[in-house]
Amino acid sequence: MGTLDTLLGERLARIERAGRLRQPRPTRMLPGGRALREGREYLDFSSNDYLGLALHPLLIERAREAAARAGTGSGASRLVTGLSEELRALEARLAAFKGTEAALVFASGWQANAATIPALLAAMPGAAVFADRLVHASMHAGLAMAGARQHRFRHNDLDHLEALLAEKGAEAPARVILAESIYSMDGDGPDLARLSVIARRHDAILYVDEAHATGVLGPRGAGLSASVPGAIEVIMGTFGKALGGFGAYVAGSRRLCDYLVNAASGMVFSTALPPAAIGAIDAALDLVPDMDAERAHLTALGDRLRAGLNGLGVPSGASVSQIVPVIVGAESAAMRLSEALLADGMLASAIRPPTVAKNTSRLRIALKATHSAADVDRLLAVLGRAL
Repeated sequence: MGTLDTLLGERLARIERAGRLRQPRPTRMLPGGRALREGREYLDFSSNDYLGLALHPLLIERAREAAARAGTGSGASRLVTGLSEELRALEARLAAFKGTEAALVFASGWQANAATIPALLAAMPGAAVFADRLVHASMHAGLAMAGARQHRFRHNDLDHLEALLAEKGAEAPARVILAESIYSMDGDGPDLARLSVIARRHDAILYVDEAHATGVLGPRGAGLSASVPGAIEVIMGTFGKALGGFGAYVAGSRRLCDYLVNAASGMVFSTALPPAAIGAIDAALDLVPDMDAERAHLTALGDRLRAGLNGLGVPSGASVSQIVPVIVGAESAAMRLSEALLADGMLASAIRPPTVAKNTSRLRIALKATHSAADVDRLLAVLGRAL
């Protein structure tokens, strides 16, 4: 056996030969849906700051005030000394925003899913799990940690889900359905009303990831779960996208949150969010409910981009949101297209397997309320030339 660096070098070489080597580049967001990279300003179609709140003066001010008042760190996990009055108040406010009894703040979306899912399944031994085949890697990680076998249903195919529930779930002591309200690589989502009816019919617990819907979709930006109030037992979402901050949440019943504080390892053994992050989230919750005009503008931009791609004969899947895939198929084609846009002053990340299925490599276009119609038209013009 060789040294660690030798073994890792061989692995990296295989990744590079497959055209899948990833090399992050330092980037800083700028106002107006722009970003700065290596001294050059780009039109940013890659980051998830959907409402432009990451640079909003109120979030910056409240983060600064919180740090000045309470310091730069929370000092411990919430079960030791990390639960501040500010965090407690934020969780109560978040529950009201989501229309649930309670909510818990986690350090990240990945952590929230990977910690919550095994904790839930530990409370229901032998449960049958039904997951959309495109749920986030963090949900698959949570299932792997739980040692749970999952029955995967075809993406957004609720007929297939119902057939699997009837075939695989009838004799199980409990049933759990995992889905997302908006999928991060396709910009689409299931019919949540019908999904909730199916869950009730089969006495199944419904767990929905709202990372890419929170702030952007649903009444007052509360996510698509708000369109089916009381129908989803476990709602997860993040603050690092449309809310412009950092961290994540799980919302549901008071008993659910009390249980997770005791059983979710990612909650028990992680340092609580720092004061500045809490201050920024609180500020975002002041702003988001009244941003209907920004949400309408973002919807119009998505419609404009999809119509333009259709005119170019480029598939954008079933996208219905601010996330619009430009599906080109081959990994090399996605990389070439991304580089062409980069040369024209635009950031649009190439997404390749294993993040997406083989032969579905794409550019993932993330629109922002700070983009203009002219920005979308410029993107379409460059795509037309490059393709």
